[in-house]
Amino acid sequence: MREFGFWDLFGIWSLVSRDWDLEFIKGMGALASHLLEVRDLSVSFHLLEGIIPAVAKVDLVLGSGEILGIVGESACGKSVTARSILRIIPSPPGSIDSGKVFFEGRDLLELSEEKMQGIRGEKISMIFQEPMTSLNPAFTVGDQISEVFRFHRRLSKADAWRKAVEELRRVEIPDPERRARSYPHELSGGMRQRAMIAIALACRPKILIADEPTTALDVTIQAQILKLIADLQKEIGMSVILITHNLGVIASMAQRVVVMYAGRVVEEGPVEIIFNDYRHPYTRGLLKSVPRLDLPQQDLQEIKGTVPRLNDLPEGCTFSNRCDFVMPVCQKEEPELRPAGERHFSRCWLEERLW
Repeated sequence: MREFGFWDLFGIWSLVSRDWDLEFIKGMGALASHLLEVRDLSVSFHLLEGIIPAVAKVDLVLGSGEILGIVGESACGKSVTARSILRIIPSPPGSIDSGKVFFEGRDLLELSEEKMQGIRGEKISMIFQEPMTSLNPAFTVGDQISEVFRFHRRLSKADAWRKAVEELRRVEIPDPERRARSYPHELSGGMRQRAMIAIALACRPKILIADEPTTALDVTIQAQILKLIADLQKEIGMSVILITHNLGVIASMAQRVVVMYAGRVVEEGPVEIIFNDYRHPYTRGLLKSVPRLDLPQQDLQEIKGTVPRLNDLPEGCTFSNRCDFVMPVCQKEEPELRPAGERHFSRCWLEERLW
């Protein structure tokens, strides 16, 4: 029996989602073949205080036309995993220690930097958390979009500029001819994010990685940006990796969810299963901390403690020092990611739910 409806997570989604063709979006990934496959990915940072294992043996798959959500607290490895796929982890101090990232039959970690430059922006694009730090303040928005077409499509300066204006119009920026001549600081936060989307989608990539695409935006602009991404995903037919803290966004947009904690995947499965039949205590804690609009006023529940330092993790299960259901085995051995049902996996020693 369902514990709560998807739209009960945040009231805003029941309002902004009615015109979305979400059944189309959710259905595209049902029988999708794997477009991207990440195997055994481990990433560390070599800092003065020692080696920080930011990502540990992460496995991910992304289907063609699918929207995959990745959730978890800050410093859980979400963004590091995404940046590792594109090989944009700063080195030093970052280091991809092991793993494979297969895209269209090729391991991206084995390609030369020259070949990776042809994939970034052309085949796989990324929207970063804060557009003000991603856009170059010394160049106009139009110049920065034009550069994508000049590099990947070898267009002339004039043709690239016309295409840049077209992309601004596609992402619904008003008066695109004038805005193309604006510098990033002259645009609002929502417009800067739309400009980032225009850059990311200029070459119609097969995969879009959206890393907290609505950070620091008010809820109305958030809804507009997410609707824009959903509309363009439907139009282009691309796959999306959506990284966010907002479970309401995941419920409304994604088909599958990956829950990360302390650099590890702790639960994975279809949205309907993760939200209504979750098996990992950390996933339970995330969902219980979300305000419910369908229940009487109540205090929010919280996950006790904080995420441990990645270079000082507890022995056994990394969540054992915060878990309400900890057992002796949890403090001795780290569990593997094991099947918990059809297309559902959990990294927990519990055989059955205790709640």
